[in-house]
Amino acid sequence: MHFFTYISKNIGDILLRTLEHIQLTLFSIGIAVLIGVPLGILISYIVQLKKPVLGFANVMQAVPSIALLGFLVPFLGIGEKPAVFMVVVYSLLPIIKNTVTGLAGINPQTLEAAKGIGMTRFQILAKIKLPLALPVIMAGIRISAVTSVGLVTLAAFIGAAGLGYLIYSGIRTVNTYQILAGAAPACMLALFVDFAAALVEKAVTPVCFKEIKKRRVQA
Repeated sequence: MHFFTYISKNIGDILLRTLEHIQLTLFSIGIAVLIGVPLGILISYIVQLKKPVLGFANVMQAVPSIALLGFLVPFLGIGEKPAVFMVVVYSLLPIIKNTVTGLAGINPQTLEAAKGIGMTRFQILAKIKLPLALPVIMAGIRISAVTSVGLVTLAAFIGAAGLGYLIYSGIRTVNTYQILAGAAPACMLALFVDFAAALVEKAVTPVCFKEIKKRRVQA
């Protein structure tokens, strides 16, 4: 009962922090997609770059998020810059790996047929490879997006905005209601992002793939 009273009194601040959290997450994921997908395409063509790029992404993924934030603060200061950098770094690995996996999983006969009708490498990439690989790429983006919602909450420790501010302030003042006011919307936001990304993933899946999956389920 007291929790809902706290919510009603502070609804404006909670909504503001939620909006800040969404903006920070979307901005970070947008940058990660703009970097990760082209990088995945590049290393799928230039195989020599595959090991160093994926190796670097794996190493960065292994670094604890708080440690990475602490390392970035002396260089980028406090606030949103190091927070965005951290989220982008942690989001790259699933996006790059799924891009490479999606492009590598295309039937070679399909590509041979495309070459046979005179399509250029760029046309094959744009009209054959990317549309067929898009469901796998979206799965990687989905993983990154859900993870990013949680990572952004840590940004409060370096003075960035978002729901993490409420959680951090609640911990400092031993205010359980304030902690819950930040944690509950963050959990719901992660579930919503996962649901929305699943819908997009389903929407971009080619009809032929849906039919194959449907037949397997029926069998």
